[in-house]
Amino acid sequence: MKILITGGAGFIGTNFCYYMLKKHPDYEYVCMDSLTYAGNLHNLEKALENPNFKFVKASISDREAVDKLFAKENFDIVVNFAAESHVDRSIENPSIFLETNIMGTAALLDASRKYGVKRYHQVSTDEVYGDLPIDRPDLFFTEETPIHTSSPYSSSKASADLLTLAYARTYKMPVTISRCSNNYGPYQFPEKLIPVMIQKALNDENLPVYGNGLNVRDWLYVDDHCSAIDLIIHNGREGEVYNIGGHNEKQNIEVVKTILERVGKPESLITYVKDRAGHDLRYAIDPAKIHAELGWLPETKFADGIKLTIDWYLNNRAWMDDIFSGDYAKFNETEGGKYA
Repeated sequence: MKILITGGAGFIGTNFCYYMLKKHPDYEYVCMDSLTYAGNLHNLEKALENPNFKFVKASISDREAVDKLFAKENFDIVVNFAAESHVDRSIENPSIFLETNIMGTAALLDASRKYGVKRYHQVSTDEVYGDLPIDRPDLFFTEETPIHTSSPYSSSKASADLLTLAYARTYKMPVTISRCSNNYGPYQFPEKLIPVMIQKALNDENLPVYGNGLNVRDWLYVDDHCSAIDLIIHNGREGEVYNIGGHNEKQNIEVVKTILERVGKPESLITYVKDRAGHDLRYAIDPAKIHAELGWLPETKFADGIKLTIDWYLNNRAWMDDIFSGDYAKFNETEGGKYA
């Protein structure tokens, strides 16, 4: 079995690479990543020591590079993590999100169809559903919830989902889609809530919290997400969407205070700032479908996962320092060129 993992030098992709190498050591893996600002080749140094793992520096929106790679490798499965994913950046500059998340997905779908990939899996997000009211804790996103996007980011991901489903119907392609809640864990680029707050707390800087901090997210530990995708690509029904949720709803301010307590810093560091434009109120996923069909449930409680996550960052300060100094980008440029 040979699997292409796109975006594998990013947060979730990196964790998926290591999860699969451990779970299916006899498989062959090709990781394709363009090493944009959120990709880090340092993440994959241990993976590259494995003879069944190789890295290719290329963008999914580069059709020539994609076609060349597919023709050479004859993939059985494609798992597409590659995406621009930061909401604030999508508000500032939507175009790159359209290029990568929509046109890049189209390039992968065309290559998968052309070269007979047995399963194409699109990694999506619960943000395609919009948001839920905070005062209705009985409401959850299901696979039947209508698409109702709030940002250029979520709109680009929804577009990719619809395109993937269209290829399934029009071309009878064997596709699946997963929509996950907020991931957390090792290797997350420090522009997302948890690593940002950890870094600022360690440096005794103010911790900026949007609005009143009461926005709710369902937190999913990244290894639980990886195990769900593993089940879907092997046993999920073709043409289906599966929601992956953590059953760990927390207000943003709760998460921030938990981090401060864990690292021994005062809550006085919290600073409330102007809310993000179009900021979704609450995300909450009902994972009943994947549980019923594939037997999956999240195993990691937030109290345990957040400790593991914070401890990882505390034990890997050099990883964070490389990002903030820009050294990781220099490493990507010099070392990544060897894999182009």
